[in-house]
Parts: sequence; structure tokens; C-alpha cells
Amino acid sequence: MMRIIPIASGKGGVGKSLVAANLGVTFAKAGKRVVLADLDLGASNLHLVLGHQSPKVGIGTFLNDIRSDFSKVIVETDVPGLRFIPGDTEIPGTANLKLSQRNALFKRLLALKDEADILIIDLGAGTHQSILDFFLLSGQGIVVTSPAVTAVLNAYVFLKNTVFRLMYTVFAKGTKAYGYLEQIRKDGSGPQKLYIPKVLPEIKRIDPVSYDRFMARINQLHPRLITNMVEDPKDVEVAMKIRRSCEEYLDLKIEHLGVIYRDSLQDTALASRLPVTLYKPQSILAQGIYRIADKILKTPEDKFFPNDKDIDDSFTEAGAEAEIDFESKMEYVEDLLHSGALTQGDLIETVKSQQFEITKLKRENNFLKLKLSQAMSQGFKPSASY
Repeated sequence: MMRIIPIASGKGGVGKSLVAANLGVTFAKAGKRVVLADLDLGASNLHLVLGHQSPKVGIGTFLNDIRSDFSKVIVETDVPGLRFIPGDTEIPGTANLKLSQRNALFKRLLALKDEADILIIDLGAGTHQSILDFFLLSGQGIVVTSPAVTAVLNAYVFLKNTVFRLMYTVFAKGTKAYGYLEQIRKDGSGPQKLYIPKVLPEIKRIDPVSYDRFMARINQLHPRLITNMVEDPKDVEVAMKIRRSCEEYLDLKIEHLGVIYRDSLQDTALASRLPVTLYKPQSILAQGIYRIADKILKTPEDKFFPNDKDIDDSFTEAGAEAEIDFESKMEYVEDLLHSGALTQGDLIETVKSQQFEITKLKRENNFLKLKLSQAMSQGFKPSASY
């Protein structure tokens, strides 16, 4: 049975491709047959993280002729057991895929089950229908976020759109459930109607058959969260905000897979054309990837029904890991200072740079709070595009 791991983010620039590539390397080193697919169409860069040259063939090659041999776009990598499906920067986003192209790609990816143990799908940022549909290929998709306010907000919005996309997929046109959703979308009568715990009782009342079908599907959906670009253990608190919002407004339970600290070593690894788990496997960043990969491999694909305690434990464990990694990071800095590899001047410049980034984030946070306050005072109505 092939394990499918779609990796998404509501916002670009949170390190989604870093996670996808290095998980692929780690799974392959653990003896798994892995296929890593770059479906961030129009902005494909996964080949850079893997250290590959710009691809001559890729997803675009197949999409231009969906009857062609799909195996020709799957290339070998330097890591035994890891194969790669390059993206295509010429395709301006997954939103432009035709239904026939999307279905053909679904079919070809699922057909890899006989030759791969794990399929990792690096999706584009945003909430286009195609991205949501690929994310829903598995009940155990991963959402990557960072501590930045916009990244946290967009991670939640992505999950909200995923749930509503699932509704539209399950509710057939012509059913009362579908009509009810369409009415909500058209009248925009209040944000409370977009909350799943308020929507579901009405759907159950007017269309119990559609309700049962949806519940069967949503009960198989267990997204998992990775907090990337962490600077401080307190950054892990943003994951709790996403969790609370998902449980309160979406009736959706999410698990925290773990944290990955920001590390300039990634830039060095990119310049060396090596994934960081190969470039420096003992780094804090690589250790975070290893922990996450181990958790995934220990989770049976067909027996994944986390209870409240499992979920609580996952967030508690992520917090503890953040503390441990922070201590290791500080010890590493001390070692560099004592060895002379890092001068006090270097350390001061690093602190100044981090203070500048923190100031930018605070301004961004205040700006968003002001916008939200203004929107609420003016009678905010949510967008209908979910």
C-alpha cells in the first residue's frame, strides 16, 4: 500500500519545498521506495533543493499530452530509492489545469502504488481547487506554517477551504445539501454560517443521506501541522492557535508533527546543491526533519484515528522538542564562540538582524489587527470563494 503525503501551505515562503525534499531523502535512506512530485506548477523549485539542474522534462511535458508515457517524466536522483517528478515553471499555476488534465494526473500518480512505498506531493501555495483536490488525495496531508502572523492565518484558511471543498465534492448537485451550501455562498449572510458546527446540523436535518456521506469522509481527514522557521520555543504557541480555530470553527482535529528551527545552513546547503539532511545530517534542522519522518513512518497508513489524548500529546511533544532544540542551538553557538569560529561581532550582527525581523513582524501584526478591527466595525462579510 502506497502512503500518499501531500504537503501544502496557505502562504509561500514557509519552507514547504525544504520539508518535502528532505523528507523524501530521509524516507529513502530508511529503505523506502519514494517518489517526490513537484506540483507547485508555475513556481517549481524543488529541483533546486534536491540539487538537480533545471529539468528538461516535467509535469508540463505530460500535461501537454496526457496520453504520453508518464514514466518518462520520472527521473532518478543521486539518493538510492528516491525518484523525482519535476514541475514546470512554464505552467502559470494549478488553477489553470483542465479537468481532463487534473484527472489524468490523479490517475497516473495513484498508479505508482505498485512501484513506490511513499508518494510525496509538493503542492503550490494557496487554495485553488486543484491544490485542494490533490491535498484531499490523502487523509494525512501536511500543512507547513511559520510563526509569522500571515502564515498562521493562511494555514487556517487553507484548512477551512479544504473542508468546504470536501463538502462540494461529496454533495452532489441537485441535493438539498448542495443547494444549502450554494445559498450560503450567494447570500453572504454572516460569518457564523461558515462555521462547520453551525452548518452541519442544518444539513443533517434537510439531507441526512448527504450528511452521512460527508461525515464518513471528514472522519478520514486528519491533517498534520509542521511549524517551520522557529526561532524560539514560544513560537510553537502559534500551532495552538491554529488548532483551536480548527476545532471551534471547522470541527476538525489536527495533529502537530513537530518543529523545525530556522537555520542559515539551509542556504549553504542550497549553494552546495545538496539537501540539508545530506549536507549536514547532525544539524538542528536535519534532526527536526528526522524526528518528523520517524513519526510519520510509525503511524500506520490504514489505522490513523487519533483520539484527543493523542492530539494533546502531539502538541505537548512538539513544545518539548522546541525547548530541546533551542538548548542545542545555544550550546552550538557557545561552542563556536569558544572555538573562535564565531566572533562576538558576528553574534552581535546576528542579534541585530533578528531584532530587525522581530520589529517587522510586530508591525505586520499591528497592521493586521487594525485591518481586522476596521473590517469588523464595518460589518465584515466573508469571501464566497471557498
